[in-house]
Amino acid sequence: MERITETDITFLRHPEIELKARIYRNENKDPQPTIVDVHSGAWTYQDRTAGAQYDRHLARSGFTVIAIDHRQGPNYKHPSASEDVESGIKFAHENAAKYGGNPDKIGIIGSSSGGHLAFLGGITSKHKVDYIIACWPISNPAYRYEYAKKKNRQGLIDAHEGYFVTLEKMHEASVQHVLDTGKWSQLPPTLIVESGKDLNAPREMTADLIRAYKAAGGYFEHAFYPGEEHCFGHSASPATDSFNELIACFAQRHS
Repeated sequence: MERITETDITFLRHPEIELKARIYRNENKDPQPTIVDVHSGAWTYQDRTAGAQYDRHLARSGFTVIAIDHRQGPNYKHPSASEDVESGIKFAHENAAKYGGNPDKIGIIGSSSGGHLAFLGGITSKHKVDYIIACWPISNPAYRYEYAKKKNRQGLIDAHEGYFVTLEKMHEASVQHVLDTGKWSQLPPTLIVESGKDLNAPREMTADLIRAYKAAGGYFEHAFYPGEEHCFGHSASPATDSFNELIACFAQRHS
């Protein structure tokens, strides 16, 4: 019988805040590939526990998962969260072995705004990232900000302004912008997961992300769930079961 443990640790200390990580570990398998998980929440809310549904599945599938907290708006501004993601990748390389993980095989997964941060971190990190899993990513904050204004989504508008402050900063943080301008350091194999009924991640934005990654020369796979809504993989359902198997198989193939 698989024995999965969940342990909270402090992985990063700033002068004014300590950031936690939750380690999901399969005690029956050691060492195992390692995945850094970056949570959702519009750069404003949620924490390391948001992805527990798929983090537990990944642990059962033989991975050590390091799900990290990061600084968020409105108290912190861009690029604070991206700096913390970079620290999370560095932490995984330096400490995975302590938790049964393999420091030589590090992937990254993120959902929604976490998908943006994970994708951005995966292609710009100073440390090797073996693959990226981007789940319904808000890959272009500037595009989504304009979309939110058209749809009168005040909560999303406030979240964007609270973290990025200006449209210029949103554009600079766009994964597409980084890819189009050649400001990336690596192009790991990437799985992009898209929801067909997603009211938070416009399909046109995801199509442009795919275009940009292909144009830059990156290898990617695209999984489309036509009947599902934004962040469907955070709740138990038949579609989530399929999603969980999909991401575990992708991670296994690239670990």
